[in-house]
Amino acid sequence: MRIEKCYFCSSPCYPGHGMVFVRNDSKQFRFCRSKCIRNFHKKRNPRKVAWTKTFRRTRGKEMAVDSTFEFEKRRNRPVKYDRDLTGATLQAMEKIKEIQTAREERFFQARMKDASVEKKKQARAEIEKSIELLAPAVASREQVMRNVVDSARARIAARKKSAVRQQVGKAVAAGDAMEE
Repeated sequence: MRIEKCYFCSSPCYPGHGMVFVRNDSKQFRFCRSKCIRNFHKKRNPRKVAWTKTFRRTRGKEMAVDSTFEFEKRRNRPVKYDRDLTGATLQAMEKIKEIQTAREERFFQARMKDASVEKKKQARAEIEKSIELLAPAVASREQVMRNVVDSARARIAARKKSAVRQQVGKAVAAGDAMEE
């Protein structure tokens, strides 16, 4: 059994799932769900529909060129079953999947490195643009912080006084016991 790819969104079409549209020239189009076949019949371009893989690849959001994609190509040449060959193929598939995920992760990190700098710039610009909204909040926050710090200092001073009184009380009690 073969796992096909959706013609529209490039997601996997498992056996028994999805739909097949056969054109008059006998070309078959496989679709994973009704959403894809509807968009296909509406003659929408998958490169312009934001949720498809082709859109993400054309916009540079996913890797478009990689040597690991060669292994995903469809091969129609029949191969005689060989247990050793099948085992080696499965191990190779696992290794290729690991390599591909590592490369995709590196690609994503490289893409996001510039995005974090851009996000910080946009946040600074937004703060500078609406600083008058933040000024009262910052002023009240400073007042709240002063109140919190003052109350914390008062609690610490009260604890110290009570600790000193307890030590003095113990010393006096110990002195009384010694005199007796």
